[in-house]
Amino acid sequence: MSAEGEIDIQAGRALFEDGQDFTVGLEEEFALLDPQHLGLVPRYPELASAALEDPLLAESVSGELISSEIEIRSGRGESLADAIRRQNEYRRALFRLAGEHGVALGATGTHPWSPYLEQPIIDTEHYHRVEDGLKWVAWRNNTFSLHVHMGVRGADRAVRVCDRLRPVLPVLLAISANSPFLDGRDSGLASVRSQTFTRSFPRCGVPDPFGDWRNYADYIDLLVRTRSIVEYTQVWWSVRPHLSFGTVEVRICDAQNTAEDSDALAALVVACMAQAVLEVDADEDQAGLMPSRLIEENLWRAIRYGLDGSLLDFSDPARPEAYPATEAAARLLQWSEPARRELGIDVPLPISSGTQQQRRLLAEAGSLEQAYARIVNDTRDSYAAAGTAEEVTG
Repeated sequence: MSAEGEIDIQAGRALFEDGQDFTVGLEEEFALLDPQHLGLVPRYPELASAALEDPLLAESVSGELISSEIEIRSGRGESLADAIRRQNEYRRALFRLAGEHGVALGATGTHPWSPYLEQPIIDTEHYHRVEDGLKWVAWRNNTFSLHVHMGVRGADRAVRVCDRLRPVLPVLLAISANSPFLDGRDSGLASVRSQTFTRSFPRCGVPDPFGDWRNYADYIDLLVRTRSIVEYTQVWWSVRPHLSFGTVEVRICDAQNTAEDSDALAALVVACMAQAVLEVDADEDQAGLMPSRLIEENLWRAIRYGLDGSLLDFSDPARPEAYPATEAAARLLQWSEPARRELGIDVPLPISSGTQQQRRLLAEAGSLEQAYARIVNDTRDSYAAAGTAEEVTG
């Protein structure tokens, strides 16, 4: 990026050409809550100002669209384990800071009941530009997610990795779905966050395959020349080469209830990204050319049913077959086994998704407020202590 914020596609390419494979960065978004009634509260400016006084949080805290949301970023980890170690420090610091300021934190893909019209946009030039350009689409998007970055050396290679991940994205969404509730009711969807964000924002969802950097750069240039975008972050696809970091970024996943679930999901995403690199290097990435109409069918199934439905297996393109979505994680683990073995990645995934956990808690608690209170407590107990056991024993 240039100093003026203009898109410098050549500088982005240079980052990839000089990049390093398999570095990892994590980004986690949290809801800011009143600790008594657990509704969203616009306290980001206060927490962001306080974070500047904290040596850890000053470099990791960031704002997102609304003032009722805060994000922490691990920065560049030399490996997945290093990124999680860094993120654990930031998690503990963030929960400590929030507690000192009388703010609770939530980590579900949507808030179950707080009205979107009551959530102000944060006061930055970037997000005012987003609001001016999108209006209702921006106002409605009160959502929280997990983003995973992985370093990929080589611009053409990075684009091909993004292409190869296209059919994997709906499977990751089904596994990570954690947003059944919105506007005080069960939406009937496994990931209403994805319907609100992925289906509404422009240049979002699963992109077409580009094949190489030149085709990708030509499209970005088209967007710039036609004033469709003025910042690269206005390209909101669920997988993208990130021009500022020289990473491939996967953005399809809902935020997770606990740090353990978030770490396991991040490990699965990194394993899939690394397996895509191996297939690109072996010139075995033809699955990335799958027609968008087929990927869209799986994306809808993931949004609607998550792990409670079925997904389509396209290993035989001439005759796709449905399989139970409960097999999704096992299938991804089997596919990514070579990369997991090479990088030493363990993926201890939970037996149920966040959406399944939320609905089970609602059935047990009897009210949405009580169910959400239990989730917020679990979130606090998990993220606020993240990594301490390993540090004590290690």
